Amino acid sequence: MSEEKEISRRRRQRKRLFGYRWIVKNIPFFLFLSVLAIVYIYNGHYADNTVRNINKVNRELKELQFEYKTLKSEVMFRSKQSELAKSVETLGLKELVVPPAILVDTLKN
Repeated sequence: MSEEKEISRRRRQRKRLFGYRWIVKNIPFFLFLSVLAIVYIYNGHYADNTVRNINKVNRELKELQFEYKTLKSEVMFRSKQSELAKSVETLGLKELVVPPAILVDTLKN
């Protein structure tokens, strides 16, 4: 019988511990935990979106760097003297074979 009394006493203690009054008394704490969980979930989603945006910008940056290097090498190639001479031949211009003459002003003295 004493075992049955001990078991019933423990059950009553549990009912008192987790009874209606205890739940009502701790509603603010439960609400705080709920808000904390929502903020935690939002923070995780925000971090994922930020990482995606960073990766997207990095990909775009790499593409722009490749484009820049390609255009730069093309401009360097086209600005060589031989390539420039080839491109202006269609306009009827020719490269000088004779060096330019230097004009000296003899009337100064």
